[in-house]
Amino acid sequence: MKQFLKYTLAIIAGIFIACGIMLFIGFSLLGGLTMSMVDRPTIVQENSIFVLDLNGIIEERHRQDPINELLGEENSMYGLDEILVAIEKAGTDAKIKGIYIKAGAFSCSSATLQEIRRALLKFKETGKFIVSYGGTYTQSTYYLASVADELILNPQGNILWHGMAAEIMFYKDLLKKIGVEMQVFRVGSYKSAIEPYTETRMSEASKEQTSEYVQSIWNQILTDISLSRGISTADLNALADKNLDFSEAEDYIRYEMADTLMYRDQVAGYLKKLMGVTHFDDINLLTYSDMLSIPTTPVVTDSGSIAIYYAYGEIYDGALPSYDAVGINAGKVIRDLEKLQKDDNIKAVVLRVNSPGGSAYASEQIWHSVVQLREKKPVVVSMGDYAASGGYYISCAADYIIAESTTLTGSIGIFGIVPDASELIIDKLGVHFDGVKTNRLADMGTLARPLNTEERALFQNMINNGYNLFIKRCADGRKMDIEEMQKIAEGRVWTGKNAKTLGLVDELGGINTAIETAAKLADIQDYIVEKYPEQEDFWATLLSTTSNRYFHSHIHNFLGEYYNIILTLKNIDQKARIQARIPYEISIR
Repeated sequence: MKQFLKYTLAIIAGIFIACGIMLFIGFSLLGGLTMSMVDRPTIVQENSIFVLDLNGIIEERHRQDPINELLGEENSMYGLDEILVAIEKAGTDAKIKGIYIKAGAFSCSSATLQEIRRALLKFKETGKFIVSYGGTYTQSTYYLASVADELILNPQGNILWHGMAAEIMFYKDLLKKIGVEMQVFRVGSYKSAIEPYTETRMSEASKEQTSEYVQSIWNQILTDISLSRGISTADLNALADKNLDFSEAEDYIRYEMADTLMYRDQVAGYLKKLMGVTHFDDINLLTYSDMLSIPTTPVVTDSGSIAIYYAYGEIYDGALPSYDAVGINAGKVIRDLEKLQKDDNIKAVVLRVNSPGGSAYASEQIWHSVVQLREKKPVVVSMGDYAASGGYYISCAADYIIAESTTLTGSIGIFGIVPDASELIIDKLGVHFDGVKTNRLADMGTLARPLNTEERALFQNMINNGYNLFIKRCADGRKMDIEEMQKIAEGRVWTGKNAKTLGLVDELGGINTAIETAAKLADIQDYIVEKYPEQEDFWATLLSTTSNRYFHSHIHNFLGEYYNIILTLKNIDQKARIQARIPYEISIR
């Protein structure tokens, strides 16, 4: 028996040892693979070209997808911060002679497009070339590619050019069919975020503001393309009225929207001639990943650092949905800003806000942290595509606010939603309720019935108080009278251009403008730029990646802009009842 036990234990021990060795080998191989993917520096060769592949979705910061990386799948999610770094590196490296834009399926909002386009124009100031090629140019890719010295189209290709449209999905009748009614409370005649649940079409106020900012964004696009292509804005508008999406390739040459027609292999010949080489293999093509792996010279200074803190996505009071890594967790932001406040090496903070809003309570808590931070060091807000409602709430306490002309901001107003599912539960599902209570309104919020008149009044009073506080925060931050702020509030959405005229924004520009402004306010000239919050490394991201998250990342890539609409419906019951946000997701397709 002892021998049997001895042999059995030896076999078990051997199995564990073998498994340990296999795991060690596996992790070693995986580690080597990771090192090859992440840490290998790029050595730039002579006659290099940066290939800017416009194909995928742009977010504020790149998020690693380790499953895709391990499987060798193409990345379709890019970070604006890294794209700007890649373009800047291409401009400063003498061995990189130009940028080759590959136009593809590209999803991006207007302010982000402006930021990338500005970086490309700055690159051109170095005297280097930009060449663009595509089979199909979306309006987004064409807006960026219009800066090119040579805009090339495939002989069977097309340029999508039809103007902009904003469309909202309404769920009122759907909810009615399943026996759910949304009990809504709001302040602000332009606060239209609740309309999808209560109406079947846009209100006149909603149409008015939406039409105004969509036209403002479109006018900016026309102006910028006109300057680059030498086509008048009137002619560009007339062409959009025709809808050029299905035109012949030769038409785009005739309209001067493109310069020449070539097949892909002919483009290779054109690049050879441009670079002055005999063989295409003599050209070193650098990908987006290659550019990010080019080593940078560390900045040495005693002046300190400027921190860029990224706050993007919807604002939540509590943890984010487990499958969605994008969002502003109020608790985490507060802790992070407190650390930046106490860090004496951080001389100023650029708060990069790209948010349509969210929980009013969470927005107030972040606002308080920004006030405390500003008491210690300068705070400059750089607005991205959105800094509206709750996004403006957390911005208004800053010393200085910078936005793009097409940023959607303002929307100073709040609303509340209390779903009434009593018809669904009682009449359709046959579930009934009964109980006792000690006080008249003790059962407020029960699923058995809708809110009564007294309860609705209580809820509306809470909304009114929240709105008045929001107005005060904005008025104090912008040094306006309450009455003056009320006139431009009412939940109305403004573009950055209009917001500057109204005093909601100080200056138009991008994140680099915000960094320069922060340096001036801190009175420093030599400084290091540090990005916060710190992002997970490859291994931490891999360990935190769940099958659910992997599934959702692929669904997001597949659905594009419609993903957020479906997610809103799925998670409506999880949202804070008091919201300060806008319902719009504007993209230029």
